[in-house]
This record gives sequence, structure tokens and C-alpha cells, in this order.
Amino acid sequence: MRTKNTDYISAIEKFVSSYLDDTGVSPTIREISDGTGLTKSTVADYVAYMRESGILDGDGSHRSIVTKKDKSARQQTLRVPVLGAVSCGVPKLAEENIEEYVRLPVALFGRGSFYLLRANGDSMIEAGIDDGDLVLIRQQSTAEEGQIVVALMEDEATLKRFYPEPENGIIRLHPENHTMEDIIVENCIIQGVAVKVLKDLE
Repeated sequence: MRTKNTDYISAIEKFVSSYLDDTGVSPTIREISDGTGLTKSTVADYVAYMRESGILDGDGSHRSIVTKKDKSARQQTLRVPVLGAVSCGVPKLAEENIEEYVRLPVALFGRGSFYLLRANGDSMIEAGIDDGDLVLIRQQSTAEEGQIVVALMEDEATLKRFYPEPENGIIRLHPENHTMEDIIVENCIIQGVAVKVLKDLE
């Protein structure tokens, strides 16, 4: 076998890793070709060689090309979308509403379906959630009494403690700020439960 060009190997490995970081999926041979300027046949030849050499991983199926380092990182982390500020409402989990993706370690946060919201305002400051903090939300449609939830009321979402009062036919959404009053609603849609707050230390 002819000696392989180390620059080509490096270019393909870097492109595969950066494409995965940017999009969350592995690139195709055509996308690697477009991104590196190498011909598709050259990319296919090098990808096969790099798999045999242990530089890349994947079973040859569609979008299975991944570096060994990225495969290990993906197994130990979760890719979580950032959806923006909670006071502006919670958009649907559609690609066009996602600001960016971040990776969070499974060892700290566990597995599940999560998204991140940016807190806006001071209604939850006594729960340790300050303006600008990122709040990790576990997607679920039910909550236990006292949990901090993302509650959708008509077209507006809010982050509050959840206190259902079925005997009175109401739900009390409690802000963790003693200067603010509870929000009383007859019904709301639970879009998730807050599980962690990510913040910068001052």
C-alpha cells in the first residue's frame, strides 16, 4: 500500500471532529470531501485506511464516521440544546429555535432528555437562580409538589415552584422571592423540571 499523506489524515480527522461538534452528527464522505478539498475517492480511501489504523471509528453505515476521541467523549457526555430565556416563553424543541448545543458530563447530570434555559429576572433568586443563569431542565409533563418547573400558561412560560391544590381547583406557582406574589392558575402545562443551575462564580 502506498504511503499515506499525513496532511490528508490530519485534515480529515480535524474536519470529522469539528463537524461533529458543530452539528451533532458525523459527516458523510461527500461532506468531508467538500470540507477538505479532497476528492471523494481520496476521502473514501483514507477513511478506510484510518478505520483500519484505529484513527477513526464507525461501521461504514451512513454518518458513522467518528474519531476515537470523539466516540469516547460522546459516550461520557450528553448533547443538550440551549433554548434561550425562560421569561420569553419556551420555544418548541425545533432546530430553528435552538441557540446552540453544549455537552454535559453524564457522571454529573445523569442520562435523560434535557434542555437548558437562560433565567431572566429575579423571581427565583432565593432558590439560587439568578438573572442570566443557565437552568438545566429535564423534559417531562408531570411534577411533584414543591419542584421547580417550567410551566406554560397560554403562550407564556415561567419558572416557579409547583404547588397543585386540587381541592381548590387551582395551581399555585410560587416565586422564590419574598417581594413577589404567587401566580394562581386553574391549569398549566408542565414542560419540564429544573434539576441543576449552571452559573459563573463571581
